[in-house]
Amino acid sequence: MEKKKKKDPKDMRHGYTTGACATATTKAALIALLSGEEQESVTIFLPVGKYATFTMEHTVREGEAVRCGTIKDAGDDPDVTHLALIESTVSFIEGDAIVLDGGVGVGRVTKPGLPVPVGEAAINPVPRKMLEEVVKETLEHFGVKRGVKVVISVPAGEELAKKTLNGRLGIVGGISILGTRGTVVPFSSAAYMASIAEAVSVAHAAGQKHLILTTGGRSERYAMALFPDLAEECFIEMGDFVGHALKHCKIHDIPQVTLVGMMGKFSKVAQGVMMVHSKSAPINFEFLAELAAESGVPPALQEEVRHANTASQVGEIMLEHGYQAFFDRLCMACCHASIQHVKGNINVSTYIYSMKGEQLGRAEQIDSID
Repeated sequence: MEKKKKKDPKDMRHGYTTGACATATTKAALIALLSGEEQESVTIFLPVGKYATFTMEHTVREGEAVRCGTIKDAGDDPDVTHLALIESTVSFIEGDAIVLDGGVGVGRVTKPGLPVPVGEAAINPVPRKMLEEVVKETLEHFGVKRGVKVVISVPAGEELAKKTLNGRLGIVGGISILGTRGTVVPFSSAAYMASIAEAVSVAHAAGQKHLILTTGGRSERYAMALFPDLAEECFIEMGDFVGHALKHCKIHDIPQVTLVGMMGKFSKVAQGVMMVHSKSAPINFEFLAELAAESGVPPALQEEVRHANTASQVGEIMLEHGYQAFFDRLCMACCHASIQHVKGNINVSTYIYSMKGEQLGRAEQIDSID
């Protein structure tokens, strides 16, 4: 079989956020409520500064309310909400207020620290602003002054939320309505980085003083076994975004941070690389050879380290010859580089594990930077 050619990132199709979809369905439902005419499609202005047109899947009149739905198109981004039905139910209320709420499949905030107050539907600030503005604009267009209630629903939202960090963040019952641009950039790191920032904020609001930053699900499992008494919100998957996660810990005055991961990514952190994606920077084998020398490794093995293919191979060489001190030195280098990156006032410990869950090394550095 011919191998499928990967798309060039610049050729990838952008999609739309749940916030943009919710805004479009709200506009369609409100127009139908005001005019009595179903809207096959509506056009809205996005925060990114351009117009976008959305096709409605259905318009349903429910007593004195109208419900419209559209299918979310995330473009070429591997978003869990791609092809999800996003609905808005609009009705008139007494007075002239605009009331926003979440229905089926939209989560509700149960922990402080998020940009939405506890008890409210997980509709983030930018989508809230978009929804309020589209309601005001539509009412003005029709020359009507009335109060409006908008309820956003995602029928599959509760199931989709299981694939997100919402449970860890204290958002229960469904997904969040998100988006600061209105558009989704394929394979964008922005959403993941935002989830890290929110996770740190939630942990801080809960009064947690010790956060565990892991590079993935496997290292998180090892970390949870290492610190069984810590609350779930203390464990944050930072992925490749080590520097970003550390900076948010510093912003929220988290006094103790523990890094848990494996040889590959932490070999980069040790040399001061804080974005550890495989394409961000190569492994510096000369640096690892120097650490090996400092750990008492003889010159012949140092040469093997210099000519290794992967950081994992370096780890195997050190394990095979019993140089535990190498791993501890690597951990100490991670601690030092992390403290330097955020300019101090934080204590950092580091644990490196093998793929099989064997603890290879550990170190802790008490901040010594003013």
